[in-house]
Amino acid sequence: MGSLSIWHWIIVIAVVLLLFGRGKISDLMGDVAQGIKAFKKGMQDDETTAEKPEPVKTIDHTNAPSAAARSDVGSKAV
Repeated sequence: MGSLSIWHWIIVIAVVLLLFGRGKISDLMGDVAQGIKAFKKGMQDDETTAEKPEPVKTIDHTNAPSAAARSDVGSKAV
């Protein structure tokens, strides 16, 4: 009595079909398939963007302010 026989499964499937109808179940499966396709496409897009290296950004250090130009630092006595 612990396991369900084939007749139990047939009755359960029949009740589900009566409650939801064939149209709703097929629409639901179509939505699931579209979601899977969108997920796979998104994963492929992530892989292609990760393969493209970003351009290297450099910082120009030639115009650094000199120590004489910052005379206000430490000039106030407490």
